[in-house]
Amino acid sequence: MLQVLLMVRPPAVAGLFYPAEPKELARQIDSLCGASAKKAACACVVPHAGYMYSGHVAGAVYAAIEIPRRCVLLGPRHFPQGQPMAILTEGSFSTPLGEAAIDAPMAAELARACPLLREDALAHAKEHSLEVQLPFLQKLRPDFTFVPVVLATDRYGAIEALGHAVAQVVKARSEPVLLIASSDMNHYENDAVTRSKDRRAVDRILALDPQGLYETVRMEGITMCGYAATVATLIAAREIGAKEAQLIRYATSADINGDRDRVVGYAGILLT
Repeated sequence: MLQVLLMVRPPAVAGLFYPAEPKELARQIDSLCGASAKKAACACVVPHAGYMYSGHVAGAVYAAIEIPRRCVLLGPRHFPQGQPMAILTEGSFSTPLGEAAIDAPMAAELARACPLLREDALAHAKEHSLEVQLPFLQKLRPDFTFVPVVLATDRYGAIEALGHAVAQVVKARSEPVLLIASSDMNHYENDAVTRSKDRRAVDRILALDPQGLYETVRMEGITMCGYAATVATLIAAREIGAKEAQLIRYATSADINGDRDRVVGYAGILLT
């Protein structure tokens, strides 16, 4: 019998963005999530900086969600390599907590529903935006599977097509699916400017306004790295039936290191 070896994507930022030692990583996730009343959600927006800086924001969101078995993760592609709309449809991602399996049937269905997506391991190889979410999910929902998508396109039509395709695939499922948009907010301006810019972007997310978010980010120079992933997620969430959004936590890097001259913003948002 021919044995097919599925790709295992090794961790790219273990020991940098989060602990490489499994017990230490598990302890840190427990401390970042804490105890919280949980609710069903169709989508969320979470940051992807090092856990030292944004883990408390992401953890507050994950702690508030009844995480279903199936997830779709969308994030930015920070590195100039690979396809601008990249998916993986089989295999797994490895972290210090073990392997997180790609949901092959749902990923293949999404790839068919959105022909703009391309199978591309290169685009995912060094990208941290999805990887840093996986230990949270592994700790809180060990049997989860996921569809990984990273984006480096700024074309609204392409982002919109992806959002519609995600909604189509999710609505075809008989069980809930959580959409996770991975994004940090404004980058490397002072704390006051960053908070002001981020407020404008967050307001569009809370209004469930994908085109408004797209236009606000671009017109006002908000360096929100995962805005395309967030726009696509908003489009899909509205079609799935999202009615409201809630800001769970907001912070900037200045809250951690005290440097208010050059900060990054982090928002954690729940869509229900």
